[in-house]
Amino acid sequence: MGELDGKVAVITGAGSGMGRASAELFVARGARVVCADISGAEEQTAKELGDAAVAVRCDVADEASVVALFEAALAAFGRVDAALNVAGVAGGGALAEATLEEYHRITSIDMLGVLLGTKHAIKTMVATGGGSIVNWSSIGGLGASPMGTGIYSAAKAGVHAITKAAAVEYGTQGIRANAICPGFIETAMTGGPGTAEKFPQLVHGSALKRAGRAEEIAEVAAFLASDRSSYLTGAIIPVDGGTTAALP
Repeated sequence: MGELDGKVAVITGAGSGMGRASAELFVARGARVVCADISGAEEQTAKELGDAAVAVRCDVADEASVVALFEAALAAFGRVDAALNVAGVAGGGALAEATLEEYHRITSIDMLGVLLGTKHAIKTMVATGGGSIVNWSSIGGLGASPMGTGIYSAAKAGVHAITKAAAVEYGTQGIRANAICPGFIETAMTGGPGTAEKFPQLVHGSALKRAGRAEEIAEVAAFLASDRSSYLTGAIIPVDGGTTAALP
């Protein structure tokens, strides 16, 4: 018996990286998964996962597209027990050089996309008895960086507020909401496998002195989506190899 047997999960950003790793792990643990992405790669993810998965193209920054995503989940599997709002983009630049174009590009996906995913997950889950929302943040949402990630950090900090609000407002209706804050994870967006070996400064602050793997973050998401975490909600959880545990 898998820890996610019988559960249905909607996962955004499922075409690659941590979203794809989560989709693969959830199916392996017994869940059925709706693989959502805007890239088209969600089709390949779902194809490889077989009958337990369906693909839905979704622009997380567009509310109509998010509504259609959850409608597709209900049509395919009849309910939604977990929603993983993974889709995100990176970006940098000093605050004094920030542009509105860059602000809207980052916040529309990293914060608004999470807000919309959370909103419509709640609406869907309340009707079927509750569920677990897992929002992707970053250790960038816990503090600033001299590398110039002010807009990105602001968006991720907004994810924390959205997550806590969902937990507090809807806990009595069976909704749990938590946020994961990954450290440096080697995915295509961060340069892929081997990046930390080429640029060791990226993990210098980590207690483990290595990058994380996408599947390690997926393991935490699986726990949060499972009944084993039934008393855990409103938490902002660093999964960063000890990076935020250390003094500078």
